[in-house]
Amino acid sequence: MNYSFQDITSIISHRVARLSNNSLITELLTDSRRLIQPAATLFFAIDGPTRDGIDYVENLYAQQVRNFVVHERHLQQMETLLPEANILFVDDVVLALQQLASSHRHRFHYPVIGITGSNGKTIIKEWLYQLLSPSNKIVRSPKSYNSQIGVPLSVWEMNENDQLGIFEAGISRSGEMEKLQRVIDPEIGVLGFMGDAHAEGFVSDHEKIIEKLRLFSEAKLLIYHKDDQEVEEVVKLFSQQHPQLKTFSWGHSTNAELVLQEVKINNGLTTINCKTKESELQFIIPFTDEASIFNAVTCVAVMLNLKLDLKKILLQTPELRPVAMRLELKPGVNQCAVINDSYSNDIDSLRIALDFLSQQVLHPRKTLILSDIYQSSIDDNELYGQVASMMLKKGVQKFIGIGEHLISHQHCFTAIAETHFFADTSSFLQAMDQVSFSNETVLLKGSRRFEFEKISKMLEQLMHDTRLEINLNALRYNIKKYKSLLSPGVKMMAMVKAFGYGSGSHEIANLLQHEGMDYLAVAYADEGVQLRKEQVRLPIMVMNPNMEDFDHLVQYNLEPELYSFRIFDAFANYLATHQIRTFPVHLKLDTGMHRLGFLEQQLPELINRLNAHPEMKIQSVFSHLVASEDPAQDDYTAHQASVFANMFANIENSLGYSFLKHLSNTSAINRHPHLQLDMVRLGIGMYGVDERLPLQTVTTLKSSIAQIKKLSAGDTVGYGRKGVLTRDSLIATVRIGYADGYPRSLSNGKGQMLVHGQLAPVIGNVCMDMTMIDVTDIKVKEGDEVVVFGQQPSVSQLAAWAGTIPYEILTGIAGRVKRIYFE
Repeated sequence: MNYSFQDITSIISHRVARLSNNSLITELLTDSRRLIQPAATLFFAIDGPTRDGIDYVENLYAQQVRNFVVHERHLQQMETLLPEANILFVDDVVLALQQLASSHRHRFHYPVIGITGSNGKTIIKEWLYQLLSPSNKIVRSPKSYNSQIGVPLSVWEMNENDQLGIFEAGISRSGEMEKLQRVIDPEIGVLGFMGDAHAEGFVSDHEKIIEKLRLFSEAKLLIYHKDDQEVEEVVKLFSQQHPQLKTFSWGHSTNAELVLQEVKINNGLTTINCKTKESELQFIIPFTDEASIFNAVTCVAVMLNLKLDLKKILLQTPELRPVAMRLELKPGVNQCAVINDSYSNDIDSLRIALDFLSQQVLHPRKTLILSDIYQSSIDDNELYGQVASMMLKKGVQKFIGIGEHLISHQHCFTAIAETHFFADTSSFLQAMDQVSFSNETVLLKGSRRFEFEKISKMLEQLMHDTRLEINLNALRYNIKKYKSLLSPGVKMMAMVKAFGYGSGSHEIANLLQHEGMDYLAVAYADEGVQLRKEQVRLPIMVMNPNMEDFDHLVQYNLEPELYSFRIFDAFANYLATHQIRTFPVHLKLDTGMHRLGFLEQQLPELINRLNAHPEMKIQSVFSHLVASEDPAQDDYTAHQASVFANMFANIENSLGYSFLKHLSNTSAINRHPHLQLDMVRLGIGMYGVDERLPLQTVTTLKSSIAQIKKLSAGDTVGYGRKGVLTRDSLIATVRIGYADGYPRSLSNGKGQMLVHGQLAPVIGNVCMDMTMIDVTDIKVKEGDEVVVFGQQPSVSQLAAWAGTIPYEILTGIAGRVKRIYFE
């Protein structure tokens, strides 16, 4: 649905508006990386914890975006910066976005379902979509878009062709839900599982439940779980305060409207028997965990109230699919990378997947393998026209379309450089050797019925079963957490040396580039060269350059750290010989680490040489704190800071120009905020290793059980017969050993691995490729997943068991261990 810019000015409360032309708006944008249709886009410049939307306005304007909503404090700046733009100046940009979405939502009168709770919102929404979409045109939140920004962007997708809306709402503190209620305004409310998630933002569970229920203050029906006593009490009070609201409860209680009678688990399936006042129901789901049972029964309760052909729909519950909550990036054949998102296929999830594809810079060539899109309410010509437009915007050069609908709409994709079309997946697999794949990033996006997992198996590189999973969302969260601690104007350098602390260099550097990092640091020049070859454009400091590296430093615009007169003189002579002036360098000062760097007594000679060599331009001067994490060493930290301040002041005064000064490492960012200076260096904290901050786990090392043996008391396990069994035992052999980076020091009970939520001790000596664990008290089978470290046990716990530090564990993970990146 189109809105003119004047239409929008009448909807949004604004202080000042400037109208250059009355553009038609179809797209709302809050993330500049997701721009698709510039002329039809309205950009909301939202303030973030580290970067503000206003920072991206000028770049978007250069890309032909002409419609903006910005904060009124930028009035004078925008008047000159965007001469041909339509601009609304408001006092709250997020509220303006919500006002527009609320107005849009109330143009439609079909039922809207609102879902909230602590856990399971996205799964309930997606399962309702799976069950109802074959016979209904449904608009829903993409992925887990449930925030103050995500909800209005979701609701904006409503149009007159839909028959039902399903939107989720998530909050983390009081006062938020009232705003989301005005945007979603659901007719039917669903309260999912109420657990501990987001509890830190509320005084009590009671307050959290009340705040969640505010989403349903104007609803006609509320569906909830009656067995939770606190939920029952709050719902009862809430419904008394809102007399228009009827309730429908489910649970084991005989007073529930849907009574759960029996739950039977067998061979990976769960059969659920329940009854209403009118009838008895039985349905099967392909899951056995309690959360899935809870979410499935909630979905059935919703469908009962939609007055649909329930018997027909319940026949579909055995086909319910796991909800893909992440996009995975895996290494592929022929130096390819593979993004597997073949769990669902609609225009919204395709947009998100293409965003992820466009952010991968390792391979300049981007490929999309797409199946027919069935769940769409728009005409196929318009649908595939939109798909083609998105592909072009996101830089897709090769397209493989699979399905009869795509074959009949080949004309929509003539602008793509290389295209191939196949009737089905089998046809593509038979002809796969005719479509070469090499040095490209391939996105798989297909409806479940097309079985794209067969394509994934062919494209993904066969590797060692042990894998390191890197959660890019958690990495972003941790970076933003540290950035929130910085004083205004302080820059951040990220350490990506040692293969990105074991997580992969170019993948992490690519994310850091997108997150607005100011600088990267690597240990050696070849690491920097590789990043440059992989399209990383950020400034890169090389911490330990060799004289043999000088050509590469200049060729790839890498900035060396100079720490001794020997390396200083050699690089100065190299620059003079090649007639290079003002090349950026970094000076390392030794204030107490006594590893590398110029000492205080060497400062006069250093200054003389700097003044004698205009070939160099000092980019930064820095030093390294010895024990910034240790309160017992705070006096020494203060001493180092004092020495550093004196040294850089002398250098700055002598040279007559300023440069960046940085001293703080990960620990100091939080513990010594007064030492942030011009820039800080963030290292292992990015990966969640900092006990002083509430960070998220980034890396999870997993393996699997190769074999299980029943052994008797007195038997021994492993080399040297060190593992002696004191009872009849069940011993599992796990596919990981010291060649993978699992320390041999964890032998004989020192280490433990997590299997089905329980810790199992290592028995016997850790082998090169295998490790044995005692699973006597755990129900397991061969092939089961094993967590070596992650949320539990943490990498810090594993390091403590091994008598080392998390740095050594992370950087010691072998290259043969497959890295999987997801968000």
